[in-house]
Amino acid sequence: MNPVQQLGRWGIDATLALGAAGVFFLRMAEQLWIVMRRPALLVQQLYSVGVLTVIIIVLAGLFVGMVLGLQGYNTLVDFGAESSLGLVVALFLTRELGPVLTALLFTGRAGSALTAEIGLMKTTEQLAALEMMAVNPMQRVIAPRFVAGAIAVPLLAAMFSVVGIFGGYLIGVELLGVDSGVFWSSMREGIDFREDIVNGFVKSVVFGVGHVDRPVPGLYLRTQCRRHQPRDHAHRGHRFPVDSRPRLRTYRADVRRMTYRISVP
Repeated sequence: MNPVQQLGRWGIDATLALGAAGVFFLRMAEQLWIVMRRPALLVQQLYSVGVLTVIIIVLAGLFVGMVLGLQGYNTLVDFGAESSLGLVVALFLTRELGPVLTALLFTGRAGSALTAEIGLMKTTEQLAALEMMAVNPMQRVIAPRFVAGAIAVPLLAAMFSVVGIFGGYLIGVELLGVDSGVFWSSMREGIDFREDIVNGFVKSVVFGVGHVDRPVPGLYLRTQCRRHQPRDHAHRGHRFPVDSRPRLRTYRADVRRMTYRISVP
């Protein structure tokens, strides 16, 4: 029965994570109005998660486009269809590779930094300090980062696709000798705005929304829900309630003094 138990546990954990993400998203959506009142927070986060990720996106997009141009030419030349190289590179980048690889790079750079930052804020009780000062952490910390990610990822995905097409142009036209006019004309005639560009934009928006709504609930929402539950702190076999922390410190001081008196004749 162990495999069945593990499967059931995985299903329960997945359901709990999905529910936590949904509740977190609804709670955050109620606080998005604060971003309109304080655009400086949004601009700061756009620089942090967007501008600082541009160089990674540009380098990755350039090399991915160059690889697509090289491998696409080697495949199409066998069928005498090297004139469709521009269309192939543009379709791969705008439909699939652009949004997906941008989301992966964005998650690796900005998403991990966001998770570590909020986790550190929770560990050092900075979120609790904000609440003590009557500042809602959802408004001050989470909402600006959420909106910045939803705005930055589509723009970065578009930049990735554009730089990738340029990389395919360098390999196909400048290196392998494909006609420049044929390269651009096949791309212009084969790319559809609604089916290709809009679909890629929608995918990038979904990835941008998910970069905050996936990792943060486990760090913020779950700890907020458990904050008011009674906890006990154990020390050398004794249990002390949360509201008796001063007595715990006094107890430890007494133990240190007793130890010192015993050790010194």
